Amino acid sequence: MLDGLRAAAADGFTHVLIMDADGQHPASSIPEFMAASRQNPNAMILGVPVFDRSAPRLRVIGRRVSNAWTKVETLGAVGDSLFGFRVYPIASLKAVMESSRWMRRFDFDVEAAVRLSWRGVPAINRAAPVRYFRTDEGGISHFRYGRDNLVLAAMHARLMGSFLGQLPWLAVQRVRSSRH
Repeated sequence: MLDGLRAAAADGFTHVLIMDADGQHPASSIPEFMAASRQNPNAMILGVPVFDRSAPRLRVIGRRVSNAWTKVETLGAVGDSLFGFRVYPIASLKAVMESSRWMRRFDFDVEAAVRLSWRGVPAINRAAPVRYFRTDEGGISHFRYGRDNLVLAAMHARLMGSFLGQLPWLAVQRVRSSRH
């Protein structure tokens, strides 16, 4: 991801659309997300899943846990912590990634949104459908319940520690932005 951001920035791009490669996210929503990014170039455009019946119940429940922590960490700015369909300003995302040794694996989606929120990058949350494909339809999940949930738990513990130190600054920023 970081190598791609660096290459895109070197080629003069200002924004990047990130989309999971498993076919869950609708490519037809790309123009809508890119238009929202053009209208709000300083913001991150974050997908919020609209689940159908194909969504595994355990994944939906786990996502609620991560979302609850992320809502605390971002003072409610991020609508969904794990959705892998987003548009980011490259310079902001690259700066966050280069300042951290984290955000290289399954923790990327959550930590990118949280850390960008802390840097004052507004979050615009947009609904997008998501479909989980069955194995017989070609669906392959790289999510490993044990390993990846441990990664997420450790990440949220790290973020909460940082969050508590930043809380006064974040509260002031939130008050200032509500006045505009």
